[in-house]
Amino acid sequence: MNPHSKIYIPGHRGMAGSAILRNLKARGYTNTITRTHSELDLTNQQTVNNFFETERPEYVFLAAAKVGGILANSTYPAEFIYDNIMIEANVIHAAYTYGVKKLLFLGSSCIFPRLAPQPLKEEYLLTGELEITNEAYAVAKIAGIRMCKHYNQQYKTNFISVMPTNLYGPGDNYDLETSHVMAALIRKFHEAKVNDMPQVVVWGTGMPRREFLHVDDMADACVHLMENYDAADIGEFVNIGVGEDRTIRELAELIKDVVEYGGDIVYDTTKPDGTPQKLLDVSRLHGLRWEAKISLRDGIKQAYEWYKGHLQG
Repeated sequence: MNPHSKIYIPGHRGMAGSAILRNLKARGYTNTITRTHSELDLTNQQTVNNFFETERPEYVFLAAAKVGGILANSTYPAEFIYDNIMIEANVIHAAYTYGVKKLLFLGSSCIFPRLAPQPLKEEYLLTGELEITNEAYAVAKIAGIRMCKHYNQQYKTNFISVMPTNLYGPGDNYDLETSHVMAALIRKFHEAKVNDMPQVVVWGTGMPRREFLHVDDMADACVHLMENYDAADIGEFVNIGVGEDRTIRELAELIKDVVEYGGDIVYDTTKPDGTPQKLLDVSRLHGLRWEAKISLRDGIKQAYEWYKGHLQG
């Protein structure tokens, strides 16, 4: 890519897509294209083809997806598999049809088997049963990864896939009904602090281990790979993570410290823990000359400041 390359970012208003857009602009790329969902419905093949025929992007970062937590995935599995497969199929096929030089597709950690060994290596894909609560979303994401692989095989395209770990940072979802653990805890500790509440209740035992990657690090890794590597260098896909995890209990203590909350933490052991561990093997990524730069404490500070700046009212 050069500074004037025409770069399209489907999903630019989401947490991942907006971070990629920020990273590109910070690196001096001046010719980025974006469309909102109301301007371009990516599930509609004809409108996607019309867009690619008219705009002719040279590079694509495919960050668009229908996303949600366990409740949404369990309630609307048909929508999750249909919408995501349609988005991926339409954008990837149009990228091939209209001569895109390189495309990067963002996967999800749920693609790995539910009981895969830890840390999760790229080659563990499709070696066991998926987690049933988000199987529809996982199958759609696997389809996108395999679609890139087989288009490269048959059409000699240069489509690469990445698999980020749990993301947090600017643009995260802080709705307690649908948010993930990092955002939920930041909000809980903040509200407990401002309302002078004596304790914060955390679901489960606090013992499950999770890996967290700041979304700006994720974006930096994606742009690094697009600038420096081709599909043949990467393999089927590459994990993007920090390569280390910590317990939810350790995370809660760290957030409590950053927020400067003085009360107690109580663990509600009647609530589920979820998967005991989800840690990515990032040796392939390190071999491609990229490592995460933002420490968890610094990242939480940034996320907390962003959250406070975006509170309603």
